[in-house]
Amino acid sequence: MGRLAGKRAVIIGAASTGNMAQVTARIFAREGATVLVAGRKQAPLDALAAEIGGHAALCDITDKASVFALADAAKAKMGGVDIAMNASGWGLLKPLLDVTEEELATIVALQFTGVHHFLQAFVGAMLTNDPTGGSIIQVSSATTRSPISNHAAYIGTKTGSEALIRCVANDFGAAGIRANIVSPAFTESPMTKDAFATPGLVDAFLPRYPLGRLNTAEDVANACLWLASDEAFVTGENLQPNGGLALRGNPQEGDIAAAVGAAMAKLQAQ
Repeated sequence: MGRLAGKRAVIIGAASTGNMAQVTARIFAREGATVLVAGRKQAPLDALAAEIGGHAALCDITDKASVFALADAAKAKMGGVDIAMNASGWGLLKPLLDVTEEELATIVALQFTGVHHFLQAFVGAMLTNDPTGGSIIQVSSATTRSPISNHAAYIGTKTGSEALIRCVANDFGAAGIRANIVSPAFTESPMTKDAFATPGLVDAFLPRYPLGRLNTAEDVANACLWLASDEAFVTGENLQPNGGLALRGNPQEGDIAAAVGAAMAKLQAQ
């Protein structure tokens, strides 16, 4: 029997091939869960659902009606929800003074207001379980503990979402609902593809990891697996599957510029 045998899971943010949510969906299914994957693009969701023997549904987390419709679909397709994970996000990398009003509204809608919709819908769904309860997992970022340059709007909204999770953990623990946060660091994914291709950028980050390497999507997914399982008697916590980055902190703008500059100079000299 798998660690999630008989569990019913919903994962939002799984519409990009190979991202953390997709990796997690595969691991959850491997461990016995029935998984409904959700996001904004139908074709990759359908392909993933077919691969793992699960379900797929469109969902725009910024639209409250869409999120509640997803919770209703999960109950209709699976009979209930035991695990709800939100891995949606936008890596807005921009200096504070340059962020437009439209960009700020977009990231707030996605990374704070949308998380509030997610919690309302899926706490409500878990309260209809018999017995009540379940595991809620919000993917945040190591930057909320270890700030990095030019990420103010991103860090601010992620920090707000973490506060919402702690409130849910406090308010609904008596109903058997556990709510926790997972905070990866600089992780190779579709969202960071261009960054990983930048010469020298990874070199700026590596010395900041006591365990000697950057975390992978699989590292994050395995942390989510533990939180989703009945093994995890924790709530309101912020798990850091990032190889110890929180101990040393992210490199800053000057560190990154120096590492990229050195790598570019080396390439030009070849």
